[in-house]
This record gives sequence, C-alpha cells and structure tokens, in this order.
Amino acid sequence: MIRRQLSDTIRKKLLESNKIIILYGPRQVGKTTLVRELISTLPYRSLSVNADELLYQTVLSGRNLNQMKLLVEGYDLLFVDEAQRIPDVGINLKILHDALPNLKIIATGSSSFELANKTKEALTGRTWTYELFPISLGELRQEQNAFQLQQRLEELLRFGSYPDTLQFTNATDKVHYLRELSSAYLYKDILEMASIRHADKLRKLIQLLAFQVGSEVSLNEIGNTLGMSKDTVNTYIDLLEKAFVVFRLSGFSRNLRKEISKMDKVYFYDLGIRNVVIDNFQPLDLRTDIGALWENFLVIERRKRNAYTGQFANTYFWRTYTGAELDYVEEANGQLSGFEFKFSRKSVKAPASWIDTYPGANFQLINQENYLAFVID
Repeated sequence: MIRRQLSDTIRKKLLESNKIIILYGPRQVGKTTLVRELISTLPYRSLSVNADELLYQTVLSGRNLNQMKLLVEGYDLLFVDEAQRIPDVGINLKILHDALPNLKIIATGSSSFELANKTKEALTGRTWTYELFPISLGELRQEQNAFQLQQRLEELLRFGSYPDTLQFTNATDKVHYLRELSSAYLYKDILEMASIRHADKLRKLIQLLAFQVGSEVSLNEIGNTLGMSKDTVNTYIDLLEKAFVVFRLSGFSRNLRKEISKMDKVYFYDLGIRNVVIDNFQPLDLRTDIGALWENFLVIERRKRNAYTGQFANTYFWRTYTGAELDYVEEANGQLSGFEFKFSRKSVKAPASWIDTYPGANFQLINQENYLAFVID
C-alpha cells in the first residue's frame, strides 16, 4: 500500500473541521481506497454509501431531511462515493450539513464537470476541496530511494503511474490494463457526461492532442482536421479537462507584441493514458517523442507536488515570435521562475530575451540529474 500524500491533510480536516470534504480525481487513482483506509483509523462510526445504488440515490436526492436523518442515524461520518451520480447532490448535502453540523461528510467524484456543477453553488463556504492524482514521485519516494526511482523512470514514462499499473510486473499486463481503463472512462464516461454524439471525433481529438504534447495547440487547425468548429473543439477539450484526462497551460505574456499567448499547450494527467491513445509503448531508445514525454512527465509531477504541498502557483509556458522559449514558467509570491526541460544531461542557458524582459526572474534547467528536486518537495 503506497501512502498517499493527501491522507494526513484530509485526516486533519476531518478531526478539526466540520466542513464537507470533496475529493476529485480521475477514475482508478485510489480515491475510494484512500478514504476507506483513512476512516478506518478515525474514531468515528462511519457509513459508506455507493452512489450507484438506487436506494441511496433516492434518499440523497429527494430533499427530504427526515429520510436523510434516518439514513445517518447513529453515525458520525458519512462517506458518499462517486457522488456526482446523485441528482441534486449539492443541495441535499447542504440540507443535511446545515441540519446536522456535527456530522462529518466526505464525497468523492471522478468528474469535476458533474460534481462541481452539483455542489459549487449549494455548498459555497461549506467545503474543503482536494484533487487526487495518479501516484506521484513524492509518494513513491516514501518507499524507494533516489537510485530506485531513477531505475523506474523509463517505466513511468512508458506506462504512467496509475496505482494498478505500478503493481503489474510485466509490460503486457500494464498495456492490457491501460487499454481496459481507457475504453472504460476516456470515451464512455465523457460521452455519457455531455451527451456527445460524435464518439469517433472525440477519439480522433484525443489522438491529435496526444501527438501535440509539448506544442501549442491550434483549435482552428484541429477543427479543420476533424470537420468541427473551433468552439466545438474548445468545448470537447474543456470536457476532457473536467474528466481529468488532460489539462492546459497558457502562454505567459507581459509584452503582448513579442510574446505568444493566444494558444495553449495540452498535457495528459497520465502518460500511460497518453501512450495508449496513440498505441505506442516502445522503449525510450526507439522513440522519437522522448522530449514530449519528458516535458509532460515533469509538468504533471510538478502539478502534483504543488497541489499536495499547498504551494500554489500560476503556471504557464513562454515563447516569443522570434523563437525564444521556455517549457514551463511559474509565478508565485511575486517571483517569476522559468524552466527548460531536457532529457539529456546537456546544459543550456536562459534565453537572452527572457533575462532582458524579466531581469528579476529565475531560470533553471531540469534534466535527469536534478529532476527529483523539481518534483519532490
């Protein structure tokens, strides 16, 4: 059992606060396992509810306080798994929370599109919200030393870091699992979630995004390729973000005439999912996309690190029309930091235009020698 970095944070909130805890994250990253393991160690009598069961959907969607009180009678904590499946779950949890303020409530969801829409307005000021990712390097570091992590680097770049993927010892099982997972949630959940009619175009869109990792994405070009409008492409990418498949980085710009800021880059939450989309699990020495893999890997691991340690930062990439660029930029506490990612160990200097435009900014090259310090707090 890999200890999740959010465990202590959520445990502290459950012990010290009566706010509702919302835990988001992709399917199969371990949300249910984390919560069940956590509540088994707490001094509360807990009721676990599977939102797929019609009985609980009826009780927790009917706005009937008496029925909800009967459900939780004698319990100190209510755990609602996959809460987005319950109609009007937000207003019902609000009613229950306001009537029984000492009842601890924790809800999980694998779709921020569904759960956020159903809870945001109703539960304003009543929640602590967290996001659980596939296993982070920070979590693996608790079990393995730096040398052991280095030996696993190729595995992580090829097959990603879903908990089940890490448990399999051979590549065949890893690939089989990733194919099953992608077919179960990449398409099915999203199609159902938004009533998307063109499943084939969604698949082609995800493939195009996978091939363009590390590059600016033109919505017009993708739309022309797929026979879709720019707005429809943007809507589909937004849905993929809310289903925790991809996320975007915008271009950083303070000087709009010189800096590119209108197009975004798109990265995958997990490289195993990215690679299964394009059906490429070849060893690194046979690949032509190692730069894209390395960039996606570092960006998502940094995102995990910042989220789990509460080190909030605005994140971007940077590029000028003259060709100068940085793979990743963070702005936090008034400090601007630029990073260049290289899988090789060669050294690079900060672009002169970066230094000239932002004289107080930091710059760092991240390669195989120092990446652990970049992604592990």
